[in-house]
Amino acid sequence: MSLIISPQQFTQRAEFYHQLGQFTAAGIPIVRGLEQIKRSPPSASFREPLQRLLDGLAKGSTLAESLQSLGWLPAFDLALIEANERSGRLDVCFRLLADYYNERARVLKQVISQLIYPVGLIHFAAFIFFIVLPFAASQFNASLTWLCVKAALVLSPFYGAVALLIYATQGKHGENWRARIESFLRPIPILGQARHYLALSRLAAALEALTSAGVNVFEAWDLAATASGSPALRRAVAAWRPHLVAGQMPSEALRLCPLFPETFTNLYASGEISGKLDETLGHLNRFYGEEGTRKLHAFAQWTPRLVYLMVVLFIAYKIVQFYTGMYGANGDLSHILNGF
Repeated sequence: MSLIISPQQFTQRAEFYHQLGQFTAAGIPIVRGLEQIKRSPPSASFREPLQRLLDGLAKGSTLAESLQSLGWLPAFDLALIEANERSGRLDVCFRLLADYYNERARVLKQVISQLIYPVGLIHFAAFIFFIVLPFAASQFNASLTWLCVKAALVLSPFYGAVALLIYATQGKHGENWRARIESFLRPIPILGQARHYLALSRLAAALEALTSAGVNVFEAWDLAATASGSPALRRAVAAWRPHLVAGQMPSEALRLCPLFPETFTNLYASGEISGKLDETLGHLNRFYGEEGTRKLHAFAQWTPRLVYLMVVLFIAYKIVQFYTGMYGANGDLSHILNGF
């Protein structure tokens, strides 16, 4: 599976969906569109999976079935494509996915650009406090190699945390893993709510497409919950099915589920009663998409600032530690200041 871990890869995936959206909106068959993209793909790495995709379509498989067999796309991409393929609104689906990956790329670029300074400061502090000062304190007799190794060991938890974060958020993991990550991230201020709002936005978008296509309510909710990309939402909706089959309305099930905010529940119930559910779902898609994106940008802005604050506090602590080590806990700088 191709792993998306950089802004460039997000942008390439967004460009792929953007081109597909343009072709399908213009009435060009999906096979011709894919052939055109294959001639000039967003990345050379797309050619092989695109050829396999075209081979699957040539055998009579649907687009969703062919993509599923490739293991090339994340689960919620596949679910959203399947939902919109049934409704005949693939162009809308591709535009939504293009916007989603463009937004992910923008947020990741923002985080990386704002983390450059604090990360550089971390390495500068490690260089000063674990190499330069110890080397000077030893009257330049200490082994520079050993001091560099010690500095690397001090920084190793930082590198390990970054590597673990990259590994944990890759799309190759199964639902149980993604459910654990979701449970871990949910309590984090701003980020947890941002991810949940974006999942609700994707759910509403898929549900709108499916209900417009006349898919029955049981299957529509199951597919939409899968398309949300949230294991918690998918499991909650799956638990409703016996109640829906017994005659319970989805709006009633929503009221009993804490994963759905009151705004979502009330608007859905209003759309269900008024017969304007399509319009309501479209509004919910836009509302939670905008709110989730706004919170995600806020998190991207504040995270580097918190990292910078932690680095500054660490440097201040090391300065105090260095001073007390040289002059004792009760020492003062008066004899140094007298030299000025």
